[in-house]
Amino acid sequence: MYEYIKGIVTFVSPYYMVVETNQIGYQVAVANPFKYSAYLEKEVKVYLHQVIREDAHVLYGFSNLEEKQLFLKIISVSGIGPKSGMAIMALDDHAGLVTAIESEDAKYLTKFPGVGKKTAQQMILDLKGKLGELDISGTPKGTVAKQDDLFSTVDDSSLQEAIEALKALGYSEREIKRIKKELEVMTGKATDEILRHGLKLLMKK
Repeated sequence: MYEYIKGIVTFVSPYYMVVETNQIGYQVAVANPFKYSAYLEKEVKVYLHQVIREDAHVLYGFSNLEEKQLFLKIISVSGIGPKSGMAIMALDDHAGLVTAIESEDAKYLTKFPGVGKKTAQQMILDLKGKLGELDISGTPKGTVAKQDDLFSTVDDSSLQEAIEALKALGYSEREIKRIKKELEVMTGKATDEILRHGLKLLMKK
């Protein structure tokens, strides 16, 4: 089982990024690949969780160990697979997630794609009181810098990239259409910034 990979970011898409080490490019699925855009052709350290299925071997990546541990807790819940787990992680509001679980706020949890009322209740049942040991209240301690400081230049394709990333996280075209006008006013902003704003809007709807 892999613990982490240290290598050069060579490609970023709405669905995954590629980290090259020893002349091999590893496809790594992360909650928000565009967080790593400023690290293209630079070295990063990404913590990994490998999922082996009959049709695919998938590497899921995290910027620090605490993030990985939270993900493993989430996918231990019956009814939540790795893809849904990554969608839950994408908002980057880990403290809010833990608070919702501890306060039994099922309504908040159902805002995440793929999480219905039954799954939300199961999350509370399985995880309440079990997340306190995770250090998730502060700034991530991994290689990736604070997201707002990552970008110096962007282009107009960032809006479409953000929309594609929302689709990759499991949001439907109908859900995205409801917030599209609010996203369009951010045209020209960084993809990562638009994506995070879109996630916050979808959580409020």
